[in-house]
Amino acid sequence: MKLSIKHRLFLAFLAAAGLVVASMFFITKFSFERSLLRYVNTTEQERLVRLEAMLETAYQDHGNWDFLRNNRRLWMHMLLSCRHEKPFPAMLSEDRSRWLEPPPPERPLPHVPPPPMQQNFDWRVTLLDAGKKPIFSSLAPGDKPRFSPLAIDHQIIGYLGLTPPKIIIDPHQQRFAQEQRRSMAIISLIVTTAAALLSLPLSRRMVKRITTLATATHRLAAGNYDIRVEAKSGDELGQLARDFNSLAKTLESNEHMRRRWVADISHELRTPLAVLRGEVEAVQDGVRLLTPQTLDTLHSEVLRLERLVSDLYELSLSDIGALQYRKTDIDLMEVLQQSLDAHLPQFTEKGLSLLAPSAQPEDLFIHGDPERLSQLFSNLLENSLRYTDANGQLQVTIEILEHAVQLNFRDSAPGVPPETLGRLFERLFRVEGSRNRKHGGAGLGLALCKNIVEAHNGSIEARPSTLGGLWVVVTLPRSG
Repeated sequence: MKLSIKHRLFLAFLAAAGLVVASMFFITKFSFERSLLRYVNTTEQERLVRLEAMLETAYQDHGNWDFLRNNRRLWMHMLLSCRHEKPFPAMLSEDRSRWLEPPPPERPLPHVPPPPMQQNFDWRVTLLDAGKKPIFSSLAPGDKPRFSPLAIDHQIIGYLGLTPPKIIIDPHQQRFAQEQRRSMAIISLIVTTAAALLSLPLSRRMVKRITTLATATHRLAAGNYDIRVEAKSGDELGQLARDFNSLAKTLESNEHMRRRWVADISHELRTPLAVLRGEVEAVQDGVRLLTPQTLDTLHSEVLRLERLVSDLYELSLSDIGALQYRKTDIDLMEVLQQSLDAHLPQFTEKGLSLLAPSAQPEDLFIHGDPERLSQLFSNLLENSLRYTDANGQLQVTIEILEHAVQLNFRDSAPGVPPETLGRLFERLFRVEGSRNRKHGGAGLGLALCKNIVEAHNGSIEARPSTLGGLWVVVTLPRSG
């Protein structure tokens, strides 16, 4: 069975909470038992101090340990008496001789306790004489009692030792420990249950946002590019939602551009093909004679179709990065002047003035491809040649900046509406009015210019010209 992400998150939250609760339970249990053992050990040390005082007082009364040797009944009575703070002599003052007698033979006290009783205080106390010979001892293998000397007038009379407890056998202490463990278990169960109840809505809420993104992604993959998701939170899922909306917006824009691109290309190709077909069919039907004028018309349409296909091909190569650039350090002024000289006859034929830049005091070297830059200048010059009214002018100037060179192409009327300046470098875009299809352009030249400039790490923009037409600003970085 495949678990959904909601159940995986729920199990992850629950496992994390359970691990924390279990760790806290065992840590608290261990700490509590250690603390309880330390408390019991402290209590027994106080009891041992009273036993020391009782033994020293009794030894002072008798002068030796003979009164206690083999008298386990007295020894056990002294162990029981040291539980209280009442002095031992007062407790024995009524009938001290009764405790000094040996125990009856019919009720002997065991010398070896049963295993559960070995942890009792009475069986963990060891009494040695001054020669460290045992008077009463119930030491088991591995026991390491802590001895403290017994002394009278700074003279050692024996040693009293206590083996630290390993477990708790006192019924009251065991009952208290069991109650604490039961309370910790109940608290752990309550915390785990609360964590489970909180994990379910939390995982459902997180998965709901993920499910919304997944559903929107499926719709986006199906071609519904106008889909958007809500992105209010500032966490990673909120950022993912914003990135998704940005992606959807980009895909929607690209889809609109693709449809417009296909429609515009179809229209651009259909126009010269329709003219060619009409001219050929007219010649075939005998409506028109195959004269040199007819051939010139057919030839011009073929050239127009060839330019369109060539521009499309180069633009596609530029888009996929296959347009080759052979960059080297070149004199920009030289490349620009060659382009101006090549187009000067066309400007003169149309009655346009071409004002070239004046000679620069220094060579303008940049790192670029001379052929592509020549193509850039030719497209800009042909754009002005195609759209500028007769008797107009194109003014080309150069400005030297700190780390770049700025080339300005200003032509005269007609101008471009300000709201369309930002779209001039889009493919197949033409301004309605005087700068339109009747001049032979397909709207690809400026788009190709933008790709060439950006390949040289430069920038290109369009502004209104002070001469009444269009002002194209090209900025290229200088080498060095």
